[in-house]
This record gives sequence, C-alpha cells and structure tokens, in this order.
Amino acid sequence: MNIKRAKQEVKDTIEAYLLKDEYGEYVIPQIRQRPVLLLGAPGIGKTQIMEQIAKECGIALVSYTITHHTRQSAIGLPFVSKQTFGGREYTVTEYTMSEIVASVYEKMEKTGLREGILFIDEINCVSETLAPAMLQFLQCKTFGSHEIPQGWIIVAAGNPPEYNKSVREFDVVTMDRVKKIEVEPDFAVWKEYALMQQLHPAVISYLNTRTGNFYKMETTVDGRKFATPRGWEDLSQMLMVYEKLGKEMDREVVVQYLQHEMIAKDFANYLELYRKYQMDYQLDAVLSGEIDPLLLKKASHASFDERLSVVGLLLGRCRNSFADLMHEEQVVELLFEQLKLAKEGLLGVHIGQPLQFLQEIADGFQKETQQRKEAELLTRKEERCRRKVTEILEEYLMKLQKAGASEGNAAFELVKGWFEEKQDALEDAVDCAGAMLEHAFDFLEEAFGAGQELVIFITELNNDYYSVKFLQEYDCERYYRYNKELLFDESGRAIEARLRALGR
Repeated sequence: MNIKRAKQEVKDTIEAYLLKDEYGEYVIPQIRQRPVLLLGAPGIGKTQIMEQIAKECGIALVSYTITHHTRQSAIGLPFVSKQTFGGREYTVTEYTMSEIVASVYEKMEKTGLREGILFIDEINCVSETLAPAMLQFLQCKTFGSHEIPQGWIIVAAGNPPEYNKSVREFDVVTMDRVKKIEVEPDFAVWKEYALMQQLHPAVISYLNTRTGNFYKMETTVDGRKFATPRGWEDLSQMLMVYEKLGKEMDREVVVQYLQHEMIAKDFANYLELYRKYQMDYQLDAVLSGEIDPLLLKKASHASFDERLSVVGLLLGRCRNSFADLMHEEQVVELLFEQLKLAKEGLLGVHIGQPLQFLQEIADGFQKETQQRKEAELLTRKEERCRRKVTEILEEYLMKLQKAGASEGNAAFELVKGWFEEKQDALEDAVDCAGAMLEHAFDFLEEAFGAGQELVIFITELNNDYYSVKFLQEYDCERYYRYNKELLFDESGRAIEARLRALGR
C-alpha cells in the first residue's frame, strides 16, 4: 500500500488499541496489541509519518534508530542483588532500566501525556548480539526485564533485504505476533504531501512530467544508484535556501541529494531551463496584469515541455500566494479566539485593569504554546502561527500603554479597531490573490486558448489543498466554467496519458 494508506492504517490501529471500556480498561488487552511493522524501501516516508501521526492523534512519540544501540543500552546493565526465597537469601542478577524504556517514562513526565508511540526504526538491521532482545521486544513488549508502559503502542520500521545488506529476516514465530504493513512509493500520494508542504515548484513541475524519476533504485557495477522521495524533499529545501542566498544550484549539488547521476543531470538541466523561463516570461508582470504581446507569441510557439514549464511557473506562484493567505487566515482566526476571551474580561470583572488582563491573556496563550511545543503537538507552521499571534497581542499591549488606556470599554474599542484593520488587510490580500489567478487565466487564454495547457492548469488547481481552499472562498467564474467544460472531456485523459509517457 502507499504511505498515505499506511499512515491511516497506523492511526486506525492506535485508535483501536487506545479504546477503553466502561471500566477504563483497554478493550484490546496489551498482550493482544500487536506491534505494527512497516516494511518498505528507504526514503519513502516511513519515519516521517510517525511525527504526523503522533501530532494528529494528540499522543507522545519516542523514536529510536535501533542500529545505534548496543545490547547494554537496549536492555540495561546487569547488577547483583539479594533476594530471599523459602527463608534463604540468594544472590541474583537484575538489570537496570533500559535506556529506551527510561526515555518513554521521561517523555511521559515531560509532556504529561500518558499514551504514545514507541517507534523503533531499522529494527531488522540489528547486530547479532542485539537480535534476541529485539525478538523479545516484539513478542513480549519488554526490553530486558522492563515492560513498555500500558497505553504505548509499538511501531517498528525496516527495509526489505534487497535494500540493505544488514537485514536479518524474522522467524515465523515473531512475524505471527506483529501487524505487518508493506509500503510502496506512490508519486500521486507524495505529490499531495509535497503541495501541502510547499516544496519548490521546480521539483513538483519536473516530477509531474518525469514520474519515473520520482523513485528509482538501481544496482550497477559501480554500486547503488538511487533517487528517493526523501532526497527530493531535502533537495527542495536546499534549493529554496540557495535562492534566498542568491546561489545557483548545479548538477554537482543536485547529485549530493539525488544519488543517481542520470536523474541528477536531467533535473539540473531542467532547473536551468526553469530559471530561464522564469526570466523570459516576466511572471511578476504577467501576474500583475501586464502581458507583453511578444511573450504571448513566444508562448504560443513554444515546445510542449516549455509550455508545461510555463504552466508550472504560474501554478507555483498562485499556489504560494494561496498558501500564504491560508496561513494568515489561521493567524486571524486564532487571534480572534484570544480577543473573544479578552472581551469578556475587559467589559466585565477586569474593566478597571485592561492592561493587566490583556497581559494575562497574552501570557496564558504563550504558556499554552510552550506546553504544546514541549509535548511535540505542534507542526512548524502551527508554531509560527502561534508566535505571530503572540507578537500581535504584545503589539496591542504596547499601543494601549501608549494610548494611556485605563478603562476596559475604551481599551476594547481600540483593540477591536486594530483587529478590524487586520481583517480588512486580509480581505485585500484575498482580492490580490484572486486578481493574480485572473491574470494567470488571461495569459493562458491569450497564449494557448482553451487547450491542453488550460486543462493542466485546472487539474493542478484541483489537486492542491491550498488552491481548493481558496477557491471555496473566492468566486472565480472562469475556474468553475473551465472546470466543467474541460476537465471531464477526452482531452484531459489524453494529456494525462502524454504526461505519463513523458515520465517513463
């Protein structure tokens, strides 16, 4: 199955394992809660989805790569103690608590979360001395003599033997005690994730037409050559930073991430053309409504690959604009919730202490953010959103102090006015993003008519989370008209077939 389905399977398993009956006992007893074993090629996202799952389920996560551990760190160190049996004292060997089990308890103390996921990566690549401990862990949910606490679900991940020489196969007894999920790379699923994470448009545009290069693992006389989803994502991050620093990425840099020389060379060449088209087609002017007739002529006579790149450039700009807008909307919504709390106090019991009460609101929000961060329940974007809200609340406090507001009604009216200004700015931003989309349609219509490029543009908008969210709020007549007229006819299927052929 693909990584999206695997993620949902793990979430469903967690929900089932954590379900309790009317007496507060787990419906599925711990002994019947099989560890989940994810098996799949390296770099397809097995490890990454665990953080997402923990945040979405609101539980803790302790993650270990087991190949970094020795037998002692996994099961604990032996020590001698005295015990009495039948009236006689005996010397016995006990073990200190495993570092891994101790980490689970530490996470519980730090976050206050009593339930979570213990994730063990590369579990089938352990050394010969550690292998028996791993079998015991999967079969009995213990490390040494110490059990994993109740409410903690075990998830392990490993690579098939063809990808790792260190892999050892588990016996039937062990495999019969785990819930095995085999994961395969899937570009359509990864693309959905890539768009949500706002990966570099050049990466997405390139892989749209060369899906065969999304995941490739080859064995040659010179060793392994490969390109993985993890490599593409890390390359995308570096590419965006390079652009901020004013640096250009060439093949020598690309091959550091895509360790498949042919694919690295192909993407580096594509990236060079992508930059050229970005300059040639003057996107800033096009998306502001200034369309040069010479550009229209150039686009209409361009090759199919060049046309696809131009569409990709337009999509990238629009998508980023929509995503930024959605993030700003989240800030305004979160700020509104805090100001609702402030209103109750400013017009109520705290009417005589507006500054002090608003400071309490800001401090409480900041404390809640810190608690969620420590519990690892916030994504990076959510954390930045909350930071922005904290900054705005502090800004409002400074303005109130400067205005000398000493009465709740007056303070609230000022804050209300500042918030309305922010709402107005957000509405202006929606209009600007809408105008950008309209100008993109203008260019596509004039350059290509109602052809295949427009079908691709509409299809890609429909596949993007932020674009769909924006179009639910913004009434774009041409989007709905073209969506109805073009998307479901034969030309759409023909273009998809051509794109798949190019990706081979």
